[in-house]
Amino acid sequence: MNTGRRPKTRLGSLLAALAITGASLLLGVPAHADEPTAGATPAAPKEAPRVDLILDVSGSMTATDIQGKSRISVAQQSLNEVIDALPPETEFGIRTLGATYPGNDKNIGCQDTKVLFPVGRTNKVEAKTAVATLRPTGWTPMGLALRGAAQDLGKGETTRRVVLITDGEDTCTPPDPCDVARELASQGIHLVVDTLGLAHDDKTRQQLLCIANATGGTYTDVRSPQQLTDKVKQLVDRTNDTYTVTPVKTAGTDKCENAPVLAPGVYSDREKFSEHRVYKVPVKSGQELRASVSVSLDRAVNRDYGVLLQATSATGQELVRGTDAGSSRTDVVSTGLRWSTDDSKGYVTASPSSSAKDKDKPDTTVCLVVSNSASPQSGVLADPGMPVELTIDLAAASPAPEGAAMGLGRGWILLLTLTLAGLLFGLVFGWIARWRISVWREN
Repeated sequence: MNTGRRPKTRLGSLLAALAITGASLLLGVPAHADEPTAGATPAAPKEAPRVDLILDVSGSMTATDIQGKSRISVAQQSLNEVIDALPPETEFGIRTLGATYPGNDKNIGCQDTKVLFPVGRTNKVEAKTAVATLRPTGWTPMGLALRGAAQDLGKGETTRRVVLITDGEDTCTPPDPCDVARELASQGIHLVVDTLGLAHDDKTRQQLLCIANATGGTYTDVRSPQQLTDKVKQLVDRTNDTYTVTPVKTAGTDKCENAPVLAPGVYSDREKFSEHRVYKVPVKSGQELRASVSVSLDRAVNRDYGVLLQATSATGQELVRGTDAGSSRTDVVSTGLRWSTDDSKGYVTASPSSSAKDKDKPDTTVCLVVSNSASPQSGVLADPGMPVELTIDLAAASPAPEGAAMGLGRGWILLLTLTLAGLLFGLVFGWIARWRISVWREN
């Protein structure tokens, strides 16, 4: 008997081919999508994801209140782990504030923000060596550091991310860091600032929340070394995941009739705890709506939370829903759905098409409802809402399967088939039972 591996290899190859073909059909692309199309224009090279981390090295970072460790040592250890885990395509840099001037002259101390490691391809040994040399020294010119980070990252068509780690509010206003964040956001340079607080007083929390909100970023109240490391890694990963598309800001409503109308694209919004946000998408006949949503849990929430994405008709009839799919990440809850006009059951309210040619095929107004079941832990601010990212696509509806299986699934044919199958099974079972009885009697 042949015990070689060739049959297994053939089976594996067959299964792989079937998987690729199935995935291609599901996504609506050819099985050989990686092959260039004749006459196609080569895609322009993508910009690399860019992250600039601002680290507070002011005198207060010597405090030893994070599980018995100093704030600066916790930050340094976390940065070492983040640098080790950096993806090769990420352009990463570090800027400090309060790291070089030890004196008491505020005018000088409030100019103390420097590039520790320039934004670019990261030499991990050099970056970690630079971090190890830091000693808490001076003031906290947060506003100037934000302006400097914007210059470090430069301009481009994709989102750049600033990660600010600090243990206190700005001691050098003006400029007020929240005003600087608004100023950067108004320039349209696709800059997002995420803030991480190592101290827990209300004034610091409010200032860091304001900075993050102004740029569409997130605020995290850091309580442990591991939380700091995990959060910075997640923010770097998020830059890699989303840097190719800059989300468009939108504002969902509580009712479908006054909800914003969205075209295919990526959108950002904010949703309060246990809130519903509604958006409208026109879907033409023969199109399939594909939508996904991610809600960022940027603050401490109670257990047992989730997110729900529903597609409803303009009259409120549910068409399809998707509940949170779950992932290895604990800071984001995501889900998605697919729906085609061919799936409607006659209760969808349609709006007239703008084209006379398509009068017999009116657009369908689909209302997308995003809701969450999260609740804040004690002492956590409910405002502003949690960041929401909504992705919408419209593709040609997948054709319905045809053939024998389709015929068996229709009305009387299915009933007749099941009846005959049951009768045949009964006859075979009865014959086997009689045969066993006769054998038993003979023995």
